[in-house]
Amino acid sequence: MSLARLLVIALPLLTLACTGQPPFERVGRAAPPGAPPGTCWDTIIIPARVETVTEQVMIAPPVKSTDGQVLEPAVFASETRQQITRPREESYFETPCPEAMTAEYIASLQRALAARGAYGGAITGLLGADTRAAIRAYQLPLGIDSTTLSLRAARDLGLSAVHLPT
Repeated sequence: MSLARLLVIALPLLTLACTGQPPFERVGRAAPPGAPPGTCWDTIIIPARVETVTEQVMIAPPVKSTDGQVLEPAVFASETRQQITRPREESYFETPCPEAMTAEYIASLQRALAARGAYGGAITGLLGADTRAAIRAYQLPLGIDSTTLSLRAARDLGLSAVHLPT
């Protein structure tokens, strides 16, 4: 295969490899009702818990004589059904907007997480798997089980401004 033909095939594939999803692409798509304009949000979805319940159900009662003696015992059958024991839950949390998530911001995030012992990787300015795992670890005690940075965590880390009431 000639070098020119190889480049024609490989160049589009290399271009696709370099255009990955931007970090926080999902953020800002769904906001809770009444959210202020210009704010960005993400959701945490806790799936419903469904359990299989098996019960013994009487199909026919016992047949008794006039003096109360059991002539034929009751007939039972097993009945199995699905039961929702916890409904699906969806909660929203505010996030820094995607335009704030620059390489400098992410590098500052990595340094802030490292200073608190949550991140041990290199300071790259890239939102990789190690950084996302550190975000989740830092946010779990805040009640946010997500790899998406919450605005609350960003403020706690000193990365985003805290708006004080006037």
